[in-house]
Amino acid sequence: MTDINAGGTFMLGDRSVRRMGYGAMQLAGPRVFGLPKDPAGAVAVLREAVASGVDHIDTSDFYGPHVTNGLIRAALHPYHDDLVIVTKVGAVRGADASWNPALQPAELVSAVHDNLRNLGVDTLDVVNLRITGAVHAPSEGSIEEPLSALAEPQQQGLIRHLGLSNVTPTQVEQGLSIAAIACVQNHYNLVHRDDDALVDSLDARGIAYVPFFPLGGFTPLQSATLSRVAARLEATPMQVALAWLLHRAPNILLIPGTSSLAHLRENLAATSLHLSDSVLADLDHIAAGPLDAASSH
Repeated sequence: MTDINAGGTFMLGDRSVRRMGYGAMQLAGPRVFGLPKDPAGAVAVLREAVASGVDHIDTSDFYGPHVTNGLIRAALHPYHDDLVIVTKVGAVRGADASWNPALQPAELVSAVHDNLRNLGVDTLDVVNLRITGAVHAPSEGSIEEPLSALAEPQQQGLIRHLGLSNVTPTQVEQGLSIAAIACVQNHYNLVHRDDDALVDSLDARGIAYVPFFPLGGFTPLQSATLSRVAARLEATPMQVALAWLLHRAPNILLIPGTSSLAHLRENLAATSLHLSDSVLADLDHIAAGPLDAASSH
């Protein structure tokens, strides 16, 4: 079993966690909607992730909806004291699997209670406010009302820490003026690096940055250069992409998702992959110029 301690640790709120975590989104059915074909397999993936040392899991009650949280509860409840479960609110799913904003105060409070009930906990470790924006890209606009709406359940002890997801640097600054922010979760990977300055700014403040789509999301990263580097290192391109993120900044926490035990093991093994300065330069060249195959979008 892979020792993921080589990836290091960072603070997530008031808890030190290993930087390699796990994202539960892919445990739901196709298009993150409905039940998985193999619920027992999903439970096995979650249990092996935790047994391998993963101590932070990313989820949401709108995955499914109400599917991944139920699987997490079935697999891991009662939870280990050192396990941090990070969820998010701010969207609901339509009957057609669409992703729809749900940012009104009453909707957000209802979502908090859904997460509490379906995870089987009295307090949520971290709740990310997901700003819908352009679905998987942020757009400017005030976040004062929805973030302030989460203050009441936090004061009631239902939420330990707050985070932000799919936000702009301006919105991060506004969020920090309203509440303590434990983490920011945005689209970021080897080739999608719009948040470079934000990553560094958050690092200086001791705030975790959690990239979603670390491997390209629904369109996996593809690059001839990435493939050549991976072959030279006797690794997979996805392992190299994850290792690059771990090298990029110490405040980056990873949450790659998979419903496969084999892929889970591959992802975890990226923590022990060493990238030399020359390899890092080659990979940075991919980000600086046009991809030599497909992009992450």
